[in-house]
Amino acid sequence: MANGADSVGGDRAISAVLWGFVGGFAFLALAQGYRLVAGSDLPVSFVGLVAIAAGIAVASGGIAYLTEHRLHAKRRT
Repeated sequence: MANGADSVGGDRAISAVLWGFVGGFAFLALAQGYRLVAGSDLPVSFVGLVAIAAGIAVASGGIAYLTEHRLHAKRRT
């Protein structure tokens, strides 16, 4: 059975992964919205968009992981 510290760290990692997915999919939704509204293609291919979305997902997940404990300590979550 895991102790409380492992559970909190696991919850923090899962939360960060989910925030990473939110960031990546939000970028893809914005890119698709731009294509629909502007009526033109982006200067990046589909594979490039997926690569950018993956980078944003990693960055937003990392930022969420690093800052969540600070926000929790200040009772802002």
